[in-house]
Amino acid sequence: MKTFAQNCRNIEVLNLNGCTKITDSTCLSLSKFCYKLKQLDLTSCVSISNHSLKALSDGCRMLEMLNLSWCDQITRDGIEALARGCNGLRALFLRGCTQLEDGALKHLQKYCPELTTINMQSCTITDEGLVSLCRGCHRLQILCVSGCSNITDASLTAMGLNCPRLKILEAARCSHVTDAGFTVLARNCHELEKMDLEECILVTDNTLVQLSIHCPRLQALSLSHCELITDDGIRALSSSTCGQERLTVVELDNCPLITDVTLEHLKSCHRLERIELYDCQQVTRAGIKRIRAHLPEIKVHAYFAPVTPPPSVHGGGQRLCRCCIIL
Repeated sequence: MKTFAQNCRNIEVLNLNGCTKITDSTCLSLSKFCYKLKQLDLTSCVSISNHSLKALSDGCRMLEMLNLSWCDQITRDGIEALARGCNGLRALFLRGCTQLEDGALKHLQKYCPELTTINMQSCTITDEGLVSLCRGCHRLQILCVSGCSNITDASLTAMGLNCPRLKILEAARCSHVTDAGFTVLARNCHELEKMDLEECILVTDNTLVQLSIHCPRLQALSLSHCELITDDGIRALSSSTCGQERLTVVELDNCPLITDVTLEHLKSCHRLERIELYDCQQVTRAGIKRIRAHLPEIKVHAYFAPVTPPPSVHGGGQRLCRCCIIL
């Protein structure tokens, strides 16, 4: 990589994803010779440390995109150095950087106002850091906080009040957020196109009502394991502008209150391409057959457990379906 950097000084885009033998010396070489570098992917380069970020901030100040996913040696000090030197940064991917905390986001808020994309999946951040980030990065369009289990409605409120251009929000497994936070978000972020709310277990139909009213561009929505969602929420969504003109994907795995009535409502979503219905036990084959007849191109993914055998099959004991018997 040192030889490469010395001889390819005009490099602008470099993908080292999965090059696990890469160390800080590579970034030192890039810093020294490749000042035109704009995009760098270091995903799973697990030997990369804060020294690399300091080097990049000194020599690669034109950097716009940096992927540090699963580089778990990175800490707030490295992010501070990066932010100070590369304040034109537009996209930053930090998935699985488990040592990062709120302090890192405060440095991004202070020095990187151009950020449009940031992925912090499974980072140990809280409302304090995320609220700070939103207050400084008003151009955010793509935000992933999936697995950031400490965030609450305070973060959603900050997104709504500060990031009106937000288009994609991934907030899976954020189990403390509620309808109140999503209400503020929906009323202020009218450009939302994709939302992943899997395992946001406190979300109810009220969130779907707000999205249906305020987010006419919504195309994809994951509500898997949102066990409070009912047919009424899907009715509001499917009868809205986004439902009838934009919606292409709805994921409803493990939503136990969803029935065939939901499928009847979704018939009006003419652009619908895919529905996920695994373990929706009140949905029937007949209901799926009807929506397929109405929307012939649609892909419906569902699973129906084998029928529980009668008591005589296994004597007087507890009745078990075939899957449980196999297990």
